[in-house]
Formats: sequence, C-alpha cells, structure tokens
Amino acid sequence: MASRLCYFFICLLFFSCNKSAIENEKEYSWETIRVTASAYNSVASQTDSDPHIAAWGDSLKPGMKYIAVSKDLLRKGLKHNTPVRIEGFKGLYLVKDRMHPKWKNKIDIYMGTDVKSAKLWGRKKVIIDYRTKALE
Repeated sequence: MASRLCYFFICLLFFSCNKSAIENEKEYSWETIRVTASAYNSVASQTDSDPHIAAWGDSLKPGMKYIAVSKDLLRKGLKHNTPVRIEGFKGLYLVKDRMHPKWKNKIDIYMGTDVKSAKLWGRKKVIIDYRTKALE
C-alpha cells in the first residue's frame, strides 16, 4: 500500500511539473538574427581591473557558457540571462555581460582565460537564436 501511494505521488509530481513547463514555454518565442561574433577572456587587458565580474555583477568562471552583447541587441530582447543558441556551438549560452556602446550587432563569446582559443576563433558572422517573452 505504501509503495502504491509513493508511486502515485511521484507520478503526480512528474506530470504536474511537465504541464507547468509546457505552459511556461508558451509564454516565450525564439527569435533568429545574424550577428558578428568574437571572443573574450577574463583578463584585465580585455576588460577592466576586475575581469571576473560581468556588467550585471555576475561572476565569470572558465567553462561557463556566457556571452556579452552590444547595446543595440539589448533593445532587441537580448537582456540579462537571456538564453542563446549560437551557430557552431553546443548548448545554450546566457547573456551575462554588455559591450562598449561603440559596437553594433555584435556578441562576444566568453572563453575563460584561454586567450589562444579566443584568438583562433577570431571574428565571424553567425546565426543566433534567442528566447524572448511572447507578445500577448
């Protein structure tokens, strides 16, 4: 009897979580744009005197999937913690940093302290998908 009751509660929890996740996903849509992408590192020469802290106060740690965005992209919906898929990269990246206002239609992909990899990446045009609140 106890095992049946336990099974019932596990199923109830599972199905209620999935239902709310599906309903929550309806609140969002994915946008696609083409941007220029470069890479950056947690080194003072590329940032400032505290290279491990991003613009909104987030800590940057090597291995984290973060990006910085130009100011014009913020206005397009790429705000703090927006999930982003980047052409040629696996997984989701989060917007955690802002770039200098001089840049337009540009992202910087965070590559920890690996300056060599960032230089090898260089600068490329890529397609990105990002999640925004759906219009009502």
